[in-house]
Amino acid sequence: MTRQIVLDTETTGLSADTGDRIIEIGCVELVGRKLTGNNLHLYLNPERDSHEDALKVHGISNEFLRDKPKFAEVADDFLHYVQGAEIIIHNAAFDLGFLDKELERLQRPAFESFVDRVTDTLAMARQLYPGKRNSLDALCDRLEVDNSGRTLHGALLDAELLAEVYINLTRGQEALLIDLGDAGGPGRVAERVDLSGFELPVLVASERERAAHEAVLAEIDQASGERTVWRQQEPL
Repeated sequence: MTRQIVLDTETTGLSADTGDRIIEIGCVELVGRKLTGNNLHLYLNPERDSHEDALKVHGISNEFLRDKPKFAEVADDFLHYVQGAEIIIHNAAFDLGFLDKELERLQRPAFESFVDRVTDTLAMARQLYPGKRNSLDALCDRLEVDNSGRTLHGALLDAELLAEVYINLTRGQEALLIDLGDAGGPGRVAERVDLSGFELPVLVASERERAAHEAVLAEIDQASGERTVWRQQEPL
């Protein structure tokens, strides 16, 4: 069963290339599109102060972060947690830029080399809602996800909200599931079925069924004073 990690970061500023660093990582685990509670939440000492504008966004003071571990101290645990999973991020280029820069400082490969793939919910939302606002707050409003507790940005809270947004964005894309009962064995309750190879038969109504259908239409037509739409259309 697919393991997915919804990930968010908070940073000291907007540019990893000019020295801004990660100060918080929040991860929420989904297995079978359900929250497992196996989450990861880290505060990090960025070894520099946050920009004033960034402080207004996340509200995490420089003093609070002074005694927190540095990224190098938690890198192995973090990478073990995300290993092999599909990573779901909103505006993935931003977070990946910071994660890659932190790993580069440790002479480690890029973040995507440790995971199965990265899914960007911002790109998904732009395809589904072109021309509309697709920030996390806007998607929460559109998809009726309660974000009333989000007064400031926080990596874990934002990851939890994004998990709900992602599930709503992808609702209806699941493959058909068939209950296998005991036949599937322990731990197997469903099997994905590819319907693309099936050719569905077309069942043509019999004369008796056609006559019954016409009788029902005649009753509706009479009850509406012969104003039904289908009586006003030319037959095909």
